[in-house]
Amino acid sequence: MSTPKMELRELGNTGLKLSCVGFGASPLGNVFGPVPMEEAVGCVRRAVDLSINFFDTSPYYGNTLSEKILGKCLKALEVPRSEYIVSTKCGRYGDGFDFSAERVTRSVDESLERLQLDYVDILQCHDIEFGSLDQIVSETLPALVKLREAGKIRFIGITGLPLDVFTYVLDRVPPGTVDVVLSYCRYGINDTALDDLIPYLKGKGVGVISASPLAMGLLTEAGPPDWHPAAPELKACFQTLTHCKPHFLLNPDL
Repeated sequence: MSTPKMELRELGNTGLKLSCVGFGASPLGNVFGPVPMEEAVGCVRRAVDLSINFFDTSPYYGNTLSEKILGKCLKALEVPRSEYIVSTKCGRYGDGFDFSAERVTRSVDESLERLQLDYVDILQCHDIEFGSLDQIVSETLPALVKLREAGKIRFIGITGLPLDVFTYVLDRVPPGTVDVVLSYCRYGINDTALDDLIPYLKGKGVGVISASPLAMGLLTEAGPPDWHPAAPELKACFQTLTHCKPHFLLNPDL
């Protein structure tokens, strides 16, 4: 039996057609525990076999390790460059945040070297709520526009946990500056707040990526890692959800 093809969805006005499920590569940086190289290659191979074409990483994940490992995996599998979409980030690093034009410009070159690529499809400002939003508007994004014009990145994005950071930035930059927003942990059974923002983002012509549908491990049977920001009582609450698992297994239509 052949493996069914993953549904492709167009991302905003970018023209990019992403698989409806993407490959979040933070685990390749050992963020949730050690991942041997052989296992990493196997995971990326399985993703490609399932027709997943979107891979998301960041220099922050594993202090650049995720980018390095993802680059090695794609190289080892000899996947044609036209058949996958890579998104990485800038502004957040193992030693803190730096959204200056100089640092994000240098960051892109460093990421390209680690990923072994000539360009990335999407470059996102990582967790902008931890920086100055006015700096993002007046300095960071103009620097990324120059990189887009130079062909090192194809599209520009911003990421964050609070949803109001998106409206603050998008209301203050020229149309077309930001192509994509990545929101995480805001579109799942624990939090559906992103749904209310979708019409606004569509009106701005901005594509939306909903990341971490399992809320960074909160909704998994193993539970979240120690660094997870959720309150202890919330972590304990969602651990009780595992008691529903046998019921769902017996009733697959639910």
